[in-house]
Amino acid sequence: MVENLAKNLYRIIIPLPNSPLKDLNSYVIKGGDRNLIIDTGFNRTVCYEAMQQGLNELAIDLNRTDFMLTHMHADHTGLVERLATDSSRIFFSRIDSQVFDEENSWQPLIDFAEINGFPADELQRALHSHPGFKYSPARKPVFTLIEDGDIIECGDYRLRCIATPGHTQGHICLYEERKKLFFTGDHILFDITPHIESWAYTTNSLADYMDSLDKVYNLEVDMVLPGHRNFLGDLKSRIDELKAHHRDRADEVLDVLGDKTMNGYEIAAGMTWDIDCERWEDFPIAQKWFATGEAIAHLRYLESEGRIHRDTSGKIVTFRSVNGRQTG
Repeated sequence: MVENLAKNLYRIIIPLPNSPLKDLNSYVIKGGDRNLIIDTGFNRTVCYEAMQQGLNELAIDLNRTDFMLTHMHADHTGLVERLATDSSRIFFSRIDSQVFDEENSWQPLIDFAEINGFPADELQRALHSHPGFKYSPARKPVFTLIEDGDIIECGDYRLRCIATPGHTQGHICLYEERKKLFFTGDHILFDITPHIESWAYTTNSLADYMDSLDKVYNLEVDMVLPGHRNFLGDLKSRIDELKAHHRDRADEVLDVLGDKTMNGYEIAAGMTWDIDCERWEDFPIAQKWFATGEAIAHLRYLESEGRIHRDTSGKIVTFRSVNGRQTG
């Protein structure tokens, strides 16, 4: 499906089968000499065919097309290596590009999940069901690395890169000041809440995310263009909603903890999730993984506020409330 959003700006909806996200918004700017595609979809045949159909409908010549990837997740990066030509530039965050380095592996994430209570006998199954493991680019693309404040130009579009760490550490949004357009990737979504997870205690993803929301709060924006679902909404009011949501989720973590000592996996199992399963035991393994990562992000946030204590003395990391249940 192709939709004309503004002059020379289009959205191609890329299906994401078996994903709670349902689909991806891939944005295409027709720029005369060169075109720009923002985000691509999974490295899957169904995504590739939908993209090709949309590009054919728009008469896009991939030999005159560049790419911008808002962040490292496979639903945004997966197809780029199959679509890019020798003349294509692939704009990508310097920080998130490190995930594609050959020396990087999934093992540190597996180890971290295990010390946070994720059952060891389920870890390999969780890994092999992870979309990032299954649907990322087959080879590392050649990136044109970008930083906060860099400008990407395409036709009469002048896109300013805004670093918005949180959903990933290297997440980048694009702001077209003259047209008052804001491409938000997974930083701001309207129908669903961006997933914030932590897989290392050296990062405080939720604190970073809250700061990144504040960073873009006062931008003059007429249209927010998110990575998924619909985009008919107001920037400021949505940011207010997202911040309130995560404060509520942090309070829910404290409710689950109560006066007990628990690990991250146990806390995730006690939280409420928007998934069609009656019991935690019935969750698909990939959703258990994402839920645990999100629980840890909120635990790390609460720890930084001095509201919980993390105990690393045992084989499994545990958490307890410092002063009992608090209202944030």
